[in-house]
Amino acid sequence: MSKVYVNVLAEFTTDGRLLPKSFTWKDGSVYEIQRISDIRRAASLKAGGAGTRYTCIVNGFESHLFYEGESKWFLEEKTGS
Repeated sequence: MSKVYVNVLAEFTTDGRLLPKSFTWKDGSVYEIQRISDIRRAASLKAGGAGTRYTCIVNGFESHLFYEGESKWFLEEKTGS
């Protein structure tokens, strides 16, 4: 797997939490995040790097969206077969 940096539309809640709402994939497609099931500090064991990992439900599938800080977000992209 490799890292794919993406543009993310996010908001800060009144209690100070940062919550992603949607992201733009490298082909320009925009995906709405229907639900966030978990937020934790974690490493991406598949693509390398670390940050705040958001476990997101997008179109019925689970994805891990990472916030590295300094406004940089990435997803893990499957490579190979």
